[in-house]
Amino acid sequence: MVALTGASGAIYGITLLEQLKLLGIETHLILSPWAARTVTLETSLTVQEVKEMASYAYEADDLAAPMASGSFPHQGMVIAPCSMKTLASIACGLSDNLIARAADVTIKERRPLILLVRESPLSAIHLENMLKLARLGVTIMPPVPSFYHHPRTVEDLVLQTTARVLDHLGIAHCLGRRWGEQLEHVPLAED
Repeated sequence: MVALTGASGAIYGITLLEQLKLLGIETHLILSPWAARTVTLETSLTVQEVKEMASYAYEADDLAAPMASGSFPHQGMVIAPCSMKTLASIACGLSDNLIARAADVTIKERRPLILLVRESPLSAIHLENMLKLARLGVTIMPPVPSFYHHPRTVEDLVLQTTARVLDHLGIAHCLGRRWGEQLEHVPLAED
């Protein structure tokens, strides 16, 4: 399951959907109303185009969707990006929409839940909510870029984060070089 909330960084969820589709993995997308708005503000894609990347798409107010029940089998859930509102809803068990309810079910069924939290700076409230969920086994994964693979584009940075998400879900991929793998020396400006 992939959910997009209204936090900045819709490209993370979109890229994850693209990669899962390329890998032939069935996906269930939940798009919040603010995520739909963010998609139109941050990308050249339409909301419909994003929905078509998924095998199935659901509205956030559809609490009768399959993933609202623990009997719905899935390999894990990723919320990318995850707003602080959604983080707080999950941390408090407030299942007021399908994203929070599916996350709640994912936790109670002890399946992987990965949150690409997007906010900076972080307040004590944000950190306490993250700690609470981390103690329950939720993976808190802010999309912090690494640079050992010598990224040249924003896409390179997004793909590196996507690769980490796939790793945490146990999904094999070939999205780039891992730490320690050889890379030709790329001269930096000061070289």
